[in-house]
Amino acid sequence: MDNPGGESLNYDEALEWVFNVRRFGPKRTLIPTRKILDLLGRPQDSFKIIHIGGTNGKGSTSAMTASILQAEGYKVGLFTSPHLEVFKERVKVNGEMIPGDDVARLLSAIRPLFEEMLGYSESMPLRFFDIVTAMALMYFKEQRVDYAVLEVGLGGRLDATTVVDPLVSVITNIGFEHTNILGDTLEEIAHEKAGIIKEDRILVTATQDELVFNVFKETADSLNSEVVRIGYDTMYQRFGSTLTGQTFSLCSLSGEYSELYIPLLGDHQVMNAATAVAAVESLSKYGVTITEKGVKEGLRRVYWPGRLEIIKTEPLVVLDCAKDAEATEAVRETITRDFTYQRLIAVVSISSDKNIPGMMMNISMIADHVILTTHRVMGRAADPEILAAEVKKHGKPYEIIPEQEKAFTRALELAKKQDMVLVIGSVFLAGEAREFLMGH
Repeated sequence: MDNPGGESLNYDEALEWVFNVRRFGPKRTLIPTRKILDLLGRPQDSFKIIHIGGTNGKGSTSAMTASILQAEGYKVGLFTSPHLEVFKERVKVNGEMIPGDDVARLLSAIRPLFEEMLGYSESMPLRFFDIVTAMALMYFKEQRVDYAVLEVGLGGRLDATTVVDPLVSVITNIGFEHTNILGDTLEEIAHEKAGIIKEDRILVTATQDELVFNVFKETADSLNSEVVRIGYDTMYQRFGSTLTGQTFSLCSLSGEYSELYIPLLGDHQVMNAATAVAAVESLSKYGVTITEKGVKEGLRRVYWPGRLEIIKTEPLVVLDCAKDAEATEAVRETITRDFTYQRLIAVVSISSDKNIPGMMMNISMIADHVILTTHRVMGRAADPEILAAEVKKHGKPYEIIPEQEKAFTRALELAKKQDMVLVIGSVFLAGEAREFLMGH
């Protein structure tokens, strides 16, 4: 997409501009999102879409879904957020990040439309995620992808990605997150997430909560949408695990898979894999056949760093993006069952809007020593003193080192060969640790 008459930004200038656009605001509607996409020629109509939301596991499930479709021979766009290390990770085609020049070009083209919409008699302010979503959809159109797998940014009903018309909608699960925006109860949050369900389509969900499932089922029924429930309509069983991955069997919509492998750790990733398989199998409603070979190859090749990712041995250094109580509980269970070590040193930063007591309880249960730090997203990281108050309740030794790199260095100093360093609590912290530790 060219930018006639508009100012051409370079990559750094484009990112500076978009990151300074407001992220949240009063009276959120999807009208501006639809308008910008109309002005851009409705790029979302150029390819088939699978739309994936939920509280935890939506990124992993998106990556697996895209990988299976790619293994099947399709050209696949993948849109996820937030990024782990660099902004370009958010938009990929067949696993390759969008080039920086394309980011700059597309954002330069969107910027004058953003200004134009602000100037309407009834102003239509776009938010950060509206713009990034539009950029991704434009890039996928230009690249002529067959499928786009889109991860919901926040919630569902009012998320920018929800303006699309997917063949399959996926809601992995529901937990307490962004309660100031989505609601204080699981039922309220479930109604927000259910906003991605579309008429006469298919919903795949992995929720195990009956109240949440009933919300999804009622919404789907009202829209004449089919429902596939993981663990009920499809069943899986894990039967092997190493520090590089795990094997499992799956009885799914298209039959049985006796031996599947994913290079990701934890029972929760097996559930995510089962969800991804059901999502692609659901395409059969539209005459699309996914082969067993495509499923096996796609899962085996999936790349999704920062999720119980081992980046060093002796000592073992593990990074995880767990950012709420449910995710830290899944990490705790996996580490307790599948990892062997003498002492565990946890490096922790948590965003201030999270369930800090629940997260710190799970982390403290497995940690022998806790290093409390911050992350570099301004205004988001909780004060380490608040985290310290929670660690004290569980009687674990701790220290506060606000500078991330000093915190990582200190953890490595404390760890002996047989120990584990676990970096946990935030996507932002995991990304910073990955960048720092893989360079040392």
